[in-house]
Amino acid sequence: MASITSFNQFLSNPVHKTSQKPQLNPKISNCSLNFPDSRAKIAISVQESPQRRLNFVTRAVPDDDEWGPEPSEPGYGAGIAVAVEEPPKEEATAEIDALKKRLVDAFYGTNRGLSATSETRAEIVELITQLEAKNPTPAPTEALTLLNGKWILAYTSFIGLFPLLSRGTLPLLKVEEISQTIDSGNFSVENSVLFSGPLASTSITTSAKFEIRSPKRVQIKFEEGIIGTPQLTDSIEVPENVEILGQKVDLAPFKGILTSVQDTASSVAKSISSQPPFKFSFSNRNAESWLLTTYLDHELRISRGDGGSIFVLIKEGSPLLNP
Repeated sequence: MASITSFNQFLSNPVHKTSQKPQLNPKISNCSLNFPDSRAKIAISVQESPQRRLNFVTRAVPDDDEWGPEPSEPGYGAGIAVAVEEPPKEEATAEIDALKKRLVDAFYGTNRGLSATSETRAEIVELITQLEAKNPTPAPTEALTLLNGKWILAYTSFIGLFPLLSRGTLPLLKVEEISQTIDSGNFSVENSVLFSGPLASTSITTSAKFEIRSPKRVQIKFEEGIIGTPQLTDSIEVPENVEILGQKVDLAPFKGILTSVQDTASSVAKSISSQPPFKFSFSNRNAESWLLTTYLDHELRISRGDGGSIFVLIKEGSPLLNP
């Protein structure tokens, strides 16, 4: 077999012509490389298929048969290295987009995973597995520009978040958003939960640093937590009337009472919101975790954490957030 030196010489020396004229097939074209300092020859076949990329087939042939056996002859293809045929990029992208849409549609009514049935969870896991097999970013930690930015949690199987998502645990409060913001320049991660109530909203945020441990895995160490001060929301709008069992009830007499209560609550909220946020630090070893990113593109990220928990996050501004 010709060496690298021989191949370099081939770049600068003319190819020796042969007297035998190649027989061309409409779908297979052959050519031969004859190296000056070696008796070995290499035959290259170019196979074409409609709407597919070309496959380059390389095989060594003996000196007495420059073109090797024809495709119909026995032994054709022995020792041949053939590039695996792949679908066009546009076709692969369309397939991934379809899978992502099906995945996001499966999240409907699950309250980020809290209310998902076992059947829905099975469907979601199957779609996630298919996407992971088509991951366009095999080394996410080497594509930090894709990781950068704010990611909104769309689904999780992490039971540690379920008490937070349950309304019974947080009376009068609703989880509006759970997000993760990554700054690869500072190797920092910020996890945030936004709550909303009748008159104000607040948030709980944890900040952490991460270290790259492999092409897919990062180690996270939490450093600080912040409980934000309540921020006033819009005033409560009282309707003119409500319908109860087919009968309209006039609420005008109650507007004065509700307005008085609202003014008192607003005054309390204003005094609280003037206070600085409450900060606390993490000092124990339990404040460390790891995260494995198994799928990443410009708008969708799938990660797996401790205990096999799954997190599906969508980039802020992506159309996937408004299916």
